[in-house]
This record gives sequence, C-alpha cells and structure tokens, in this order.
Amino acid sequence: MLTMQEKLKIFKALGNETRFLIFKNVFTGGYTCSLDKKQAGVEVNPIATCVTTIAEHFNFSLPTISAHLKELKEAQIITLEKKGNKVYVEPNIETIRQLSECFATLVANFDENRELFFSKTVAVH
Repeated sequence: MLTMQEKLKIFKALGNETRFLIFKNVFTGGYTCSLDKKQAGVEVNPIATCVTTIAEHFNFSLPTISAHLKELKEAQIITLEKKGNKVYVEPNIETIRQLSECFATLVANFDENRELFFSKTVAVH
C-alpha cells in the first residue's frame, strides 16, 4: 500500500504538464522505439520506450527530458533500465495499480456515505 508521502510524490510529479504527457504516452504506448539490434545478446522489451524517442516529441534537450524522467522514476511510476546503448522506460504497473485502488476506495466510500455529503433530496443518477 502506498504511503501518503508516496501518493503526494506521484501527484507532484504528474502535476507538471510535460511529465504528465511523458507518463501518459509511456503508459499508453504512445511512443514507439526502435529496438537496439546493434548490441548482440541484449534483450529488450518490445513495448518499452527509449529516452531518445521521448525527447524527440518535445522541444527540450535530452538532459531536460532526463530530469523529468528522474522525477517520474523517484515517484515510482516509471522504471528506467539501461540495455545496450539505450535507456528504456516502462510504466511501473504495480504503483499505478495501488494508486488506482486508492481511487476505487475513495469512490466506494463516497457511494456508501453519500448521505453524509448530500441531503437526501438530491437525486442520484
């Protein structure tokens, strides 16, 4: 289960538009990356995204993109792994799953305790 500090770090990281767009596209497969076939014996996940491909989609330098990726990694919502001569990015599904469960719990608690939030005269659709 995510701690309150971990949740806050995630929201802070995603509160920046560039980081949010990077995460969204990494999570949804919005970037395609050429596999590094030059490095014999290097196995890469074909759905992973390489950092250079992400940088191509923004008008920022590679160091700026790397700084954004570092913050997303520190928030534990992506993973970075160097393979061969490229760094690959993938969403951290376990962290996203835990965050999703937090929201599901909030919604369930809201639905169960709706009368605490609204008068009984409000229609529920």
